[in-house]
Amino acid sequence: METIGIVGCGLLGAALAERYNAAGFVVSGFDIDGPTLERFPGRRAESLNDLRGCRYVVLCLPHSGVSATVLNELALTTGATVIDSTTGDPDEMAGLADSLATCGVPYLDATIGGSSRQVRIGEAIAIVGGDKDTFSACTHLFDAFAARTFYVGEAGSGARMKLAMNLVLGLNRAALAEGLTFAKVMGLDTALTLEILKAGPAYSQAMDAKGGKMLSGVFTAEARLSQHLKDVRLILEQAREKGKALPLSEVHRALLEKAEAGGFGAADNSAIIKAYDD
Repeated sequence: METIGIVGCGLLGAALAERYNAAGFVVSGFDIDGPTLERFPGRRAESLNDLRGCRYVVLCLPHSGVSATVLNELALTTGATVIDSTTGDPDEMAGLADSLATCGVPYLDATIGGSSRQVRIGEAIAIVGGDKDTFSACTHLFDAFAARTFYVGEAGSGARMKLAMNLVLGLNRAALAEGLTFAKVMGLDTALTLEILKAGPAYSQAMDAKGGKMLSGVFTAEARLSQHLKDVRLILEQAREKGKALPLSEVHRALLEKAEAGGFGAADNSAIIKAYDD
């Protein structure tokens, strides 16, 4: 059986482990957060060194800087393949691919479209950049959790496409939060408002995934607000480097920062609606 080592065993890492276990892989996990690792559905590695013999190393980390640190410490050699699901800086991730190639270690930036819940039920998508032959050899890893997999080009392309997708997705959530807030202050039934929004031309999948959370005020995390704020900052940084203004994303960043300052950083990203509280 093929072995998979997962570094970063939080919401996404744990969901991937469940899918890989069900698909028959032997899964081990490492996380610097002990309590997080205790909830990991697989073998719990004592250190990064325990993952060096794995055929595949899957990274589920906060940003690409952490990926670089982990890969430097792992010092992998020929025989392993790195699958980096981190939403990070595209240029940094392309650099990781180049660095690992000198050691004979293939690297794919395989970002994931969807929350940990969507990964767990097989509804997420995989967006993959890197060497085409390496991608072809790893499709069974993506088939284990993704409804669809897209190969988008050289290393770093997966991260670029994920940022473009997250820009639109995040603005959909922000628009929903503002619309529900507007309905509430006008005295409308917000549950009925959500039902009508879902039935009409304003519909987006964000309404299915996040509408109920916004109405109930229960923000159990499937994808954390602070992580999306990190993505929006990356989006704006990439746009500035290209000389392009993104005014809606600037407003979005401010809303997320307000919600984070209000104590909702670790909550689900649907908690952006709290930015509209007085």
